[in-house]
Amino acid sequence: MYLELWVWLGALLLFVVIELFTVGLTTIWFAGGSLVATIMALLHAPLWSQIVAFLIVSIVLLVFTRPILVKKLKLGTAKTNIDSLIGQRARVIVTIDNKKEVGYAVLNGQEWTARSSDDDVVIAEDEYVEVVAISGVKLIVKPSN
Repeated sequence: MYLELWVWLGALLLFVVIELFTVGLTTIWFAGGSLVATIMALLHAPLWSQIVAFLIVSIVLLVFTRPILVKKLKLGTAKTNIDSLIGQRARVIVTIDNKKEVGYAVLNGQEWTARSSDDDVVIAEDEYVEVVAISGVKLIVKPSN
C-alpha cells in the first residue's frame, strides 16, 4: 500500500514539474489521473482499480478539457506586434491605387506602403482606412466607415 502511494505521489509530482517546464498543457491531465490514483491508494483500493482510474481520469481530462483550455488560453499561436495592427485606422498620405502600385498610409506615426483589399477601389489622400491584413511590409486596407 505504501509503495503504491509513493509511486502515485511521485508520478503526480513528476507530471506537475514537467508541466511547469513545458507550459503547453501536455502532462497536467496525467497529474489529475495520478491525484485520483493517489487518493484511491490512500483508501486501500486494489492496484488494478488505481491503474484503471488513472487511465480513465487522464483520458477524460485530456479529451474533454484540453480543447477548451487550448482555445481559451490560445496556446500554439504566437501573437506578434504586427497582429495588433489589424483593425486599426490609418491615414492615407499618398493615394492608394493597386493598379498603379502606389499608396502610402501612416499608422501609429509610422509610414507604410499600403494597398487596397479590393483592386478596383482607389483610396484618396487624407482619407482614413482600416487595416485588414499585413502582407510582408504592406498594409492591406479598406476604406474606413
